[in-house]
Amino acid sequence: MATAPRPRTTTRDPEELAHRLTAWLDTRLPGAKAVDIRVPSSNGMSSETLLFDIDHPEPPLHACALRLAADPAAYTVFPVYDLARQFRTMRLVADRTDLPVPAVRWLEEDPGPLGAPFFVMERAEGRVPPDVMPYTYEGNWLHAATDAEREHLEAASVGIVARLHDQVPLSEAEFLTLSGDGDALHRHVASQRAYYAWVVDGLARSPLIESAFERLTELWPTDPGEPVLNWGDARIGNVVYDGFDPVAVLDWEMAAPAPREVDLGWTVYLHRFFQDLTVAFGQPGLPEFFHRDRVEARYAELTGHTPRDMDFYTLYAALRHAIVMLRIAYRQVHFGEVAVPADPDTLILHHGSLRAMVQGSYWG
Repeated sequence: MATAPRPRTTTRDPEELAHRLTAWLDTRLPGAKAVDIRVPSSNGMSSETLLFDIDHPEPPLHACALRLAADPAAYTVFPVYDLARQFRTMRLVADRTDLPVPAVRWLEEDPGPLGAPFFVMERAEGRVPPDVMPYTYEGNWLHAATDAEREHLEAASVGIVARLHDQVPLSEAEFLTLSGDGDALHRHVASQRAYYAWVVDGLARSPLIESAFERLTELWPTDPGEPVLNWGDARIGNVVYDGFDPVAVLDWEMAAPAPREVDLGWTVYLHRFFQDLTVAFGQPGLPEFFHRDRVEARYAELTGHTPRDMDFYTLYAALRHAIVMLRIAYRQVHFGEVAVPADPDTLILHHGSLRAMVQGSYWG
């Protein structure tokens, strides 16, 4: 990880994109110009983000962010990018909770202006825990913080998940219901099986991922409980912080009804993913940060719901992440950045920890 090139995140020409954005903006706010257009260093490999300011005598917005569906010709990470769904989700959460969700202003479903659908939202100023190099590595603001500052950030971030689950009426989120049969958990897992089938279509399959699905069946919760609206990508890398307080909750493309523990398992495991990588490269990382027991206890205190079956849900999180990692690896193969190894499981960065979870030895 310390030496491998970062996978490319876009195939689009930034200058052409900026020109087209300015032309589109004039149709929504005549006389306005998009200025200081830039791609954030934290841009991911799914939907793309552009940051820009509006130059206008009386702008309704000054600082903006634009979320653009991935270029369908660029070997996308996900099969579908439903920007209208994300737009509607953010409006729902902003309307029904006290979470700091950026106000969404414009939705453009016509792919003509920028080559794909997009929406524009207000931009919050602050800082985001880095993914590359991960915040668990030395040399970034979160690693350099005091234990008390990190504990404050952790508590506030678990609070985001707790309040989301408690405050959004699920009846108003029916448009996010996943297709298929059975309860919300069965539908959620079925959607991941379908995603995996899409990722390996015509390519080498992953025996490890398939064994993880089998292990999920063995660990299936007796009572998953009533579903709530899940954020879907519940991790601190999707939060903007002012100091150590959340000021913007981002990336809602995986939102869906599911048991509470689906979000919690993702929150716990995505930190462990970075922590394990950091330890493997000879640094201590942040072993007490987002510790599973502490996250579960804090969530229970905030909601009155004691998390259960967390071995299942952390395995499920690691499995979901493995499918994404495999797709990203095959994307690198597509662009000639890496070659396919004899064992496709080694394309999954966390194959060791996922295997340990399947075997039941990861959590000790």
